[in-house]
Amino acid sequence: MKGNFRWVIVTLVALATVINYIDRGALGFLWPEISKDLGLSKTDYAIILNVFTFAYAFGQTLFGKIFDWIGTRFGFILSITVWSAATMLHAVASGLTSFALFRAILGVSEAGNWPGATKANAEWFPIKERALAQGIFNSGAAIGGIISAPIIAYLFVYLDSWQATFIAVGALGFLWLIPWLILYKSGPDTHPWLAPEEREYILTGQRNNDSGEIADYAPTSKEILSRKESWGVIMASFFLDPIWWLFVGWLPLYLSETYGFGVKEIGLYAWVPYVGAMFGAWFGGLLAQNRIKAGWPVNKTRKAVIGLGGLIMLVSLLMTIKAASPLFAVLLMAAILFGFQTAVGNIQTLPSDFYSGKSVGSLAGFAGTAAKLAVVGLNFLIPVITVNSYAPAFAVGAALAILSVLSVWILCGQIQPLKPRDLN
Repeated sequence: MKGNFRWVIVTLVALATVINYIDRGALGFLWPEISKDLGLSKTDYAIILNVFTFAYAFGQTLFGKIFDWIGTRFGFILSITVWSAATMLHAVASGLTSFALFRAILGVSEAGNWPGATKANAEWFPIKERALAQGIFNSGAAIGGIISAPIIAYLFVYLDSWQATFIAVGALGFLWLIPWLILYKSGPDTHPWLAPEEREYILTGQRNNDSGEIADYAPTSKEILSRKESWGVIMASFFLDPIWWLFVGWLPLYLSETYGFGVKEIGLYAWVPYVGAMFGAWFGGLLAQNRIKAGWPVNKTRKAVIGLGGLIMLVSLLMTIKAASPLFAVLLMAAILFGFQTAVGNIQTLPSDFYSGKSVGSLAGFAGTAAKLAVVGLNFLIPVITVNSYAPAFAVGAALAILSVLSVWILCGQIQPLKPRDLN
């Protein structure tokens, strides 16, 4: 019996991801009370949201280097300590400037969760199990979205204060540190609690026997950006990511302004779309795996699954424009996020379909930066186009879904390992 301690580690990291989403979601859920108390506007909210987004984009690069420098154990300790403290500091914010400052600290430090999860995955899992481990990490985001609304609503009703709610939510991260400090003593090569059989299974399974074939093409950043296939990935991410953040950032305000909901009512409804996201994440991966096993080429599989996700988003976004009730609206949003996760999981595999080595991370980084810049633009646009209703926002989302799919279908050409131009 090789043991299962590695699954304890992945569970802890997934739990950190759940807490990550609870902490980042608190501001949106509590905003109706905050704006009433402090006289802040929807434009102020957009500014605060964009400060977080810029800091979040920068923080991924920063913490990627920090995790490589100080290791996974201390990297997570630093990241979650800072983001939990930043969450608690929201309780003393008194206006736009202080909220923006604490939100910037939160964005930088919360971003560390993602390179940290990837690093933990690489350290603790053999190559053949990494896709499943990564899926567990990613599902933490959807689960966090599901449970954050009722948790925050319950805390607000029980504590009767948005300030106390921020403090209580921030404390979750410090509680997480207790099992982390006890269980994550080191990596698998020297961990004292790891059975010898599991250690051998992990370390042996991490040895990748490269064939040395031309599929190991890893070009420079300049060459990556000279290929239209790379721009297909970048543009697909640019158009797609704002759809996710439309709901992460603006769903609570939509429910408040459209249906007059307070914090308690928002908590009863806002978790529903993330159930769709969770199932979509599993569905997209399993469908692609099923089609490839059935003999479909990667090119046909990726384009078909991404196209299906785009179609689900398009139809659901257009129907949301005319949603007659809050329940119907959030059910449609669940379908939207189902389609989003169906597509995004396959879009995120495209860098490794085209390139290998360090080029995979480089292209993923370019795509991530483009995606966050698009989110910033959306956050500035939303207050302008939603003065009377949120219908224009959903129409923009529908257009983005179409453009994302077309970016892959047109620019990515034949989805297969690329070769240097002088060998084509």
